Parts: sequence; C-alpha cells; structure tokens
Amino acid sequence: MAETSIEWTDVTWNPVAGCSIMSAGCTNCYAMRMAARLEAMGVEKYKGLTRKSGGRAKWTGKLNLDYGALKAPLNWSKPRRVFVNSMSDLFHPDVPAAFVKEVWSVMADTPRHTYQILTKRPDRMAEILRTDGFDVLPNVWLGTSVEDDRVLHRLDELREVPAAVRFVSYEPLIGSVAGGSLRDIHWAIVGGESGPNARPMDPKWVDEIFDQCTDADAAFFFKQWGGRNKKATGRVYRDREWDGLPELRI
Repeated sequence: MAETSIEWTDVTWNPVAGCSIMSAGCTNCYAMRMAARLEAMGVEKYKGLTRKSGGRAKWTGKLNLDYGALKAPLNWSKPRRVFVNSMSDLFHPDVPAAFVKEVWSVMADTPRHTYQILTKRPDRMAEILRTDGFDVLPNVWLGTSVEDDRVLHRLDELREVPAAVRFVSYEPLIGSVAGGSLRDIHWAIVGGESGPNARPMDPKWVDEIFDQCTDADAAFFFKQWGGRNKKATGRVYRDREWDGLPELRI
C-alpha cells in the first residue's frame, strides 16, 4: 500500500509495474517518471521498466508481476478506496488473464475496500471479464482513460464491460470530447495535464463533459486545471470544487 495525493482515491496498490505507450495521453505519463526515479533509488521492482529517450523516461514495454504485493489488501483492516495499478495497466496484453483472476480473487475477499481500476485497453477488459470466473463485484469500479476524440471508442468498449460502476478519467484532457456519450457510465473524472511539459486544457472541453454528466446523470469530479504548477492553478471550476462520486448500480 502507498499513500497518495490523488484526490479521488486513498491509496495505491501495484501488483503489476511497467507499461507501454498506447496513445497521446501517455506522452507525459507521471508513472514513467516515477518508475525511473524508483529504479534509480535501487527498487528492484522497477528495474528495466523505463529507458531515457530525448532526455525523458519512456516505458520499455517490460512488465513485472509482483506476486509479493498481490495479497497486501488482505492485511488492511481500515476500509479504503484503492487505485489498482497506478504504475501499470492491469489489462495490458502481457498481463496473463490468470494473474488478473488472482487480483480479482483478492478484491472479492476484501469487500471492505473499494477498488478503482483504470485501463487504456477496455476492449481487453471486456474480453477477460466476460469469461468464467469473473463475477461482477460491487466493490470494484472499472474505468477507462480518454484524452481526446481520437480515443472515444474506448467509451463504447467500456459499456461492454460487466461492472457495478463504470467510470472514465478524462486526464490528461488534451482535446475536445464533445462527440462522446456517458450513457451507462456512472462517473467522470476531469483533469488537465501537469508537470514541466504539460499541454493546456481548454475550459470549453470541461464544459462539454459537465453537460454530458448532467445529461447522463453521471457523477462529476474535477481533479485539477493542471499546468506546470498544478497547486497554483487549483481545482475550482464554476466557483466551487467538484468531488462527485458514483452510486452503486447493482
């Protein structure tokens, strides 16, 4: 377990480490920078997961399945919201379905926790979770990341995922998603990119998502405006902070 400053969760749990670049939203991924930093500190779990390219850390595509971390939530007595694989993607093609099933078993055995799983591969998520042995767990929220209209197909793929709660993370939001729909999606997180190479977020893009949430009765969570200094830009939208969370749908 690792405490986190991510506003919509309490802790992170990483039974998998490492990933590969999937689309434009991955360009400035914080996890790549963090993995490189952890490797430099001598953390064996992150060895070889990144390489330097253009002066920045990039994923190599190598993954590390951490069986030692797999059972960790069983030892957490206090109920928590748990972001699963903040340093990877549980539905990366190189994560075996059998390992996903082991993760599923741990989550089923710890109903006191609420698990939040984000993927950029909702098509594989749907494929795996529709096979035998994967029950719909009320304490598991399943989501996808959408950064602009080039990947809006992920919303349709997410709708095919059997889940108690479906959600989308529009972070980093680097383009309009006006053509999308939140039908059968219960929660939307919106955030601008942060860090030294942050791409700007147009407030009109946030307005589009806010209106879609209203139309679909989806909870709205505004995470940040982003920029080089995200603390300076804050997270106030329409004169307030928005911390909406989804309701259980089964």
